[in-house]
Amino acid sequence: MTKATNITWHDATISKEERRAQNGHGSVVLWFTGLSGSGKSTIANAVSHELFRQGINEYVLDGDNVRHGLNKDLGFSESDRNENIRRIGEVAKLFVDSGKIVTTAFISPYRSDRDGVRALFEEGEFVEVFIDCPLEECERRDPKQLYVKARRGEIKDFTGIDSPYEAPDKPEITIRSDQFSVEEAVEQILTYLREKNIL
Repeated sequence: MTKATNITWHDATISKEERRAQNGHGSVVLWFTGLSGSGKSTIANAVSHELFRQGINEYVLDGDNVRHGLNKDLGFSESDRNENIRRIGEVAKLFVDSGKIVTTAFISPYRSDRDGVRALFEEGEFVEVFIDCPLEECERRDPKQLYVKARRGEIKDFTGIDSPYEAPDKPEITIRSDQFSVEEAVEQILTYLREKNIL
């Protein structure tokens, strides 16, 4: 594939700061990471719902949903996973620039990929939310029956079974989803946003 070379960045007429001022709140990406079945999508959507209820400009980028469209050409090899996360990072940056709080729910198993996305953002705009849940509990939940299929060898390169998950070293927020309810997890995240004057 030939890469475009005759392109020039075009600065927006309205700045990120002006959009934030009009919205009355900051804009960040809440980057949810964790094993399949840990509760990432459930908590991310619950956070989004509460922000919406409060009149906050927000949006959810969910892993499965994005793979139905933007990333439908990608599989689950390591290189495809890398590209999946790179693209989502770029999309999330556009949302943050537009003044929104965007929540992303992706396994994003590799630290280097998450660090690469973090590098796209200004200080404080990338909030890594580690949904920490033991593999045994994720397998017990197994809402999509993916672990069952992976254990039978029907799914290859499945994170936590035959593909690694690299837990964050220093996430901004860690939530033990096997110890806290969804409502309690949402409150922990909202408390962080208020403490950082994002809300």
